[in-house]
Amino acid sequence: MADRGESKAKDDKAAGDGSAAEAYIVKDPEAFARNVARMLEELGKAASAWIEPREKGEVVDTVSEPMADMVKTFSKVGEYWLSDPKRAIEAQTSLLTSYFGLWSSSIQQLSTQEKPPAHPAKPDKRFSDPDWESNPFFEFLKNAYLITSEWANKLVSESDGLDEHTRQKAQFYVRQIASALSPANFLVTNPELYKEMVASDGQNLVRGMKMLAEDIAAGKGELKLRQSDASKFAVGENIAVSEGKVIAQNEVCQIIQYAPKTGNVLKRPLLIIPPWINKFYILDLNPKKSFIKWAVEQGHTVFVVSWVNPDQRHAGKDWEAYSREGISFALETIEKATGEKQVNAIGYCVGGTLLAATLALHAQEKNKRIATATFFTTQTDFTHAGDLKVFVDEAQISSIEAAMKRNGYLDGSKMATAFNMLRASDLIWPYVVNNYLKGKDPMPFDLLYWNSDATRMPAANHSFYLRNCYLENNLSQGKMVLAGKTLDLADVKIPIYNLAAKEDHIAPARSAYIGGKLFGGDVTYVMSGSGHIAGVVNPPAAGKYQFWSDGPKGAEFDDWVAGATETPGSWWPHWQEWIRANNSDEAPARKPGGKKLKPIEDAPGSYVRVRV
Repeated sequence: MADRGESKAKDDKAAGDGSAAEAYIVKDPEAFARNVARMLEELGKAASAWIEPREKGEVVDTVSEPMADMVKTFSKVGEYWLSDPKRAIEAQTSLLTSYFGLWSSSIQQLSTQEKPPAHPAKPDKRFSDPDWESNPFFEFLKNAYLITSEWANKLVSESDGLDEHTRQKAQFYVRQIASALSPANFLVTNPELYKEMVASDGQNLVRGMKMLAEDIAAGKGELKLRQSDASKFAVGENIAVSEGKVIAQNEVCQIIQYAPKTGNVLKRPLLIIPPWINKFYILDLNPKKSFIKWAVEQGHTVFVVSWVNPDQRHAGKDWEAYSREGISFALETIEKATGEKQVNAIGYCVGGTLLAATLALHAQEKNKRIATATFFTTQTDFTHAGDLKVFVDEAQISSIEAAMKRNGYLDGSKMATAFNMLRASDLIWPYVVNNYLKGKDPMPFDLLYWNSDATRMPAANHSFYLRNCYLENNLSQGKMVLAGKTLDLADVKIPIYNLAAKEDHIAPARSAYIGGKLFGGDVTYVMSGSGHIAGVVNPPAAGKYQFWSDGPKGAEFDDWVAGATETPGSWWPHWQEWIRANNSDEAPARKPGGKKLKPIEDAPGSYVRVRV
């Protein structure tokens, strides 16, 4: 009886294996062949869309430069391992031992039909299809890939003698290669894709290549990867919809004043200086996520600088221009609209770095218009700057400056690609697979719509930023020169609210904390949960994440974190209490423009609608 039961189990297993194999067998070869032909036709259109602008000289490829830098970086890693034969053999033996172990476990699984005990692994959504575990072939591919990736990362991390910048670049390049070569990214090595192709007789590939051709055409010869269904969003219609007016504008920016929602408002207006690398409506995505709307409801008279999406005309607009024609222009506009000389200011990311530099300049000029400053994920000391430092050294900056000289600006797609590369496994390859191999439209997502709404950078501005901040770290050392004055952040004595995000890879929490120590007045450091965006845009009603505050004064960063108080939820109410503690005087609500300024157009204005 036991033999019969065992035999039946084997028969059931064989039947199950046969059923599983069915999913990988093309049912209609004719239809599949037709779709392959159509796919090749669409692929030809994609190739034409890529080649044509290059033949016309409209696109100049610069792929050779980062490739050369990658080879140069890896050669330094290789030099360490190959300089000692014993060390090189140990590295090779480590990899081969892992491969042999994987091969042995795979053979054991095939012969006994039993899986060896699995080691708990961090969930990886790239390998969510059950066949990555149940099918020996795909499981072997996955594990071989993970072993190789881990080994390559270990080679870099254990390479002695590398300077920190070279090590950071090597780690970055290994991550890029590992992300790109994942078996999840290829048709024949991804079970989900293979089954999708079989089930649809290849129609998914036809749709995917059609989307690829459309995206290359939309990028004018460059791949403009769609991360969200852009047709579902329109700025000013269902995104960036807070009520307000553009009350002033110049060549660099528009100034928006938002309509009040309370009878009385705080006497000091609130000025928000967003980054120009992105668009300001990250703070006004929709009514539920809008920091701008929430601030208005708390009694703030909110003004926002909406930066121009620059073109050749703005090539010479440098940091002084953005300080004078952006921040100073906004302060003058606020005084005209409200009669108030003093404001509370917020700077986000590079907008915060510009605000910090402007505050140091104002301190020398005895300008006291900004009474308090809040920094959202802002760096003023770039010693421990995030992953973007990978793109910054003399050779790379010189290359960027040469490219900007041709047009007068850095194309927005370049910065968007750089940001996406920091999280390629989340922001690039899932969309390559979904769009071009599965042939599916991406889901509508307001955050990713904003992420893809890129902006250009004026040549003079961007060059100044890269050299003075990332390369030379001049602001932290008291060496940055703006408007002919050498800036010192210790001159800034006003109260500072310095918000960082725990998982921020662009402006790391440690970097923001160290930079905050450079100011000469009282600094309230707060660290939110999550990253560069979600750590800032975290409305109280969502009940998400947490924040840390009230750590020991003057402590090193790790000691501050250890001694800080963790509070569940949003930091927004904590900031509001800080604002009121500094000044809680109120005044009657003010309509946009007041009596002196005639509104130009409705918020969010026309500058923010200009797309790359």
